[in-house]
Amino acid sequence: PRRINNWEEEKLTMSLASLPEILQPKEEDIQMMLSAGVHTGTRNSDSAMEEYIWRRRNDGVHILNIGKTWEKLVLAARVVVAIENPEDVIAISARPYGMRAVLKFAHYTGSQSIAGRFTPGTFTNQITKQFKEPRLLIVTDPRTDSQAVREASYVNLPVIAFCDSDSPLQYIDVAVPANNKGKYSIGLLYWLLAREVLRLRGTVSRATDWDVPVDLFFHRDVEELKKNEEEQAAKAEEQAAAAAAAAAAAAAPAFEEAIMTSGEPVVDPATLVDAPAAPAASGFDAAPAADPAYTSWEGDQGAAAASDW
Repeated sequence: PRRINNWEEEKLTMSLASLPEILQPKEEDIQMMLSAGVHTGTRNSDSAMEEYIWRRRNDGVHILNIGKTWEKLVLAARVVVAIENPEDVIAISARPYGMRAVLKFAHYTGSQSIAGRFTPGTFTNQITKQFKEPRLLIVTDPRTDSQAVREASYVNLPVIAFCDSDSPLQYIDVAVPANNKGKYSIGLLYWLLAREVLRLRGTVSRATDWDVPVDLFFHRDVEELKKNEEEQAAKAEEQAAAAAAAAAAAAAPAFEEAIMTSGEPVVDPATLVDAPAAPAASGFDAAPAADPAYTSWEGDQGAAAASDW
């Protein structure tokens, strides 16, 4: 993973000065965020996101301040913990890369999730079957989840959103500056948020690592899974063939050693062939065929055959 230089460390220290020591991130957390590309923005930028942008690279891509990303993650976790009933929190992702992360976040934190298309009227139309009245909304991208954000504004619902450098901040209450377009970035963000929520609740200790791997929150492509399964099946077949060849090679020297040590000839069972049946006799050597009139029984039938003459 990419290392942090002195200037980045200074900026990170300045942005994290407001957090207490217990909420400070570890170096492993920062390295994971850098490896997943959480700090990588887009070429465009929104005027409301300028305070979260650290600088712009030579290729035009904006770099987000990862220290403020961690600050907002902790703030978002504190907001989630403030909701007494975890089921009153809904995490939404219309982006495919965030569907698995949303489901896993809801599973480990006890909240609800909507993965895929958001049905209009879910928060406003009481007649719909999917009508919900949550107290907190978490969205993966304010642009792709704009319908949910707009309906949340109608019902005075606070919104937490992962915002990229070009994301609109209208109706967003807690903006977490981060890359919301990469599958590794989205999965890591939801994993960090779930871990911080559980730590604040006291379910997970800060002294030990969370036993849930971050890979469970990453998006998995069906085609890639099929390719991996086919590769594993091919490897298993190759290993089975190699094992069979090795067993055959190990059996051959044992048979040769048996031939050399014993005085009597040893016959390989694999070379045994059934002896051919003796050919039937023909000509004068053949036995005379029995008369069918007398083969089965004696008595009336034989007498009847003799009386014909």
